[in-house]
Amino acid sequence: MTETDALRKLSILAILLAAATFLAGARLPPHGPLPQPRPDAAGSTSPSPLPDKTEPPAPNDVPAPQPKPDVKEPETPAPDQPAAAPTEPKKPESAKPEPAEPMQGPPLPPGQGPQTPEEDNKPPAEQTLEEQHLTIEPESDAEHAECTAALKALGVVFKDVPRIDDGNGCGIDKPIIVSEALPGITLKPEATVRCPAALALARWMKEGVIPAASAALPEQGRLTTVNQATSYMCRLRNSAGTGKISEHARGNAIDIASFHFEKGEDVAVRSRREDATLTGAFQRTVSAAGCLYFTTVLDPESDAAHETHFHLDVIERKGGYRYCH
Repeated sequence: MTETDALRKLSILAILLAAATFLAGARLPPHGPLPQPRPDAAGSTSPSPLPDKTEPPAPNDVPAPQPKPDVKEPETPAPDQPAAAPTEPKKPESAKPEPAEPMQGPPLPPGQGPQTPEEDNKPPAEQTLEEQHLTIEPESDAEHAECTAALKALGVVFKDVPRIDDGNGCGIDKPIIVSEALPGITLKPEATVRCPAALALARWMKEGVIPAASAALPEQGRLTTVNQATSYMCRLRNSAGTGKISEHARGNAIDIASFHFEKGEDVAVRSRREDATLTGAFQRTVSAAGCLYFTTVLDPESDAAHETHFHLDVIERKGGYRYCH
């Protein structure tokens, strides 16, 4: 062994001996870590609140419990004072509230009872006539008198009849029965309508139908009869089970099925879009002219429900809008 190796070993031993001596002298601290003071302690500094958190209330904001009020014995009323009404015992919170009695009011019109939740939730297109709770529109005496005066001036043959009320909004406040649409032109069968519908029919016949027939069908002579299919009738549109009420049920509509002349065959209302004859031209002309007098005109080209007649009505729409097809 060389002298250098001996010195290296002695140095390593000296280092190990020094480390052991240091570790033997190490001691744990005499005291552990002290607890931090509480946030509400006097003289302490509150930590800053975290974002989007509500800061806890200060000690002064916390309500202190209030002492119970002294319970006094009930005083005996004086002889000339009425005794207080006894207080009803408080019902337990678990008890169910009793149903309130229905409010009393004036009786509802016939067929207008309160709607059930099922009826309220149905859209109008899915409601039956009974579920809609409709009423008959009242008519002004002055307007009715003015309208009937106009009918008389045109020579329409008609008569006033008593008010019609078939329930569920079906009916006419001031109905009339028309037997001649114009002098010498029979309405077959007689039509029960409101006066405005009869007046529109008479003006259409005088200013639209008769001139068109004279131009297109002169060989058939004078127009003598107008055959109508439906006037007043209590039903929904297109006789459906649900949906809007028909204007027939309000006396505002009439269906025209055919025209009868002195000579030749009747001109029946049917699909004539491709009819290149004068008869086809006559029907298309009177159909278009109808929109000058009625607010709704449905002809055989409109849909399958009107393949055999004109539907004419005088329903009032916002802005004077008219529907003609």
